Amino acid sequence: MNWAFLQGLLSGVNKYSTALGRIWMSVVFIFRLMVFLVATEKVFGDEQGNFDCDTRQPGCKNVCYDHFFPISYARLWSLQLIFVTCPSLMVLLHVAYRDDRERKYERKHGEGCAKLYEDTGKKRGGLWWTYLFSLFFKLAVDGVFIFLVFYIYEANFFPLVVKCDEAPCPQAVNCFISRPTEKRIFTVFMVITSGGCILLTLLEMVYLVGKRCKELGGTRSGQRRQVGMASLISSPQDQNARNEAMLNDHQTQKNVPVYAAA
Repeated sequence: MNWAFLQGLLSGVNKYSTALGRIWMSVVFIFRLMVFLVATEKVFGDEQGNFDCDTRQPGCKNVCYDHFFPISYARLWSLQLIFVTCPSLMVLLHVAYRDDRERKYERKHGEGCAKLYEDTGKKRGGLWWTYLFSLFFKLAVDGVFIFLVFYIYEANFFPLVVKCDEAPCPQAVNCFISRPTEKRIFTVFMVITSGGCILLTLLEMVYLVGKRCKELGGTRSGQRRQVGMASLISSPQDQNARNEAMLNDHQTQKNVPVYAAA
């Protein structure tokens, strides 16, 4: 697979991300993608070839390997990295859609016309929802893949010896994995980095929603202040009408006869 495309995708969406989003991308690129590229060929390249059991029963070795490793760790990580970066492509496509609308509008109304968007990359309107949905998607992908690691492999991170009694093995046989300690370390590291990415995604979601709520609250309070100031500041005609009413009341009070007490 051409991982350079994935690197270009992450770099392209970096300018549309928040500060926490840039940290997330750095963690994905350095601590997940680079480590995966190093570990896949060197550590997991001999998974099935060096998997050995203390029996020569035909088919026993293959069945036992398939039982303990129904899907290769390396392929599972590949799928995880692909799916977790797909939401970034959605953000890029949305920005490209905005740029295209802006170009068509400018071509139709001329270069000096008002713009449809103040900034096509600014997270407002539909782009804000697209970005928030991408965070939900990344959170779900990392959570599902961590669950699959513990569910499929039963948290059995490459023990030194595994016992297999699957047919056609004649009895319970001992099977051995090549470099189990090294593979265990890499697996635990990938699970921890996935958990760290989940935490960063949660923090970014809280930051994004909190910032938006703060902006909406500030806009509404500003509108209320403007309405209050407008009610205090009246036009000259209204002020004259109030002055005349006060003057008429004063004259009426002066014309009222006053009777002395009997």
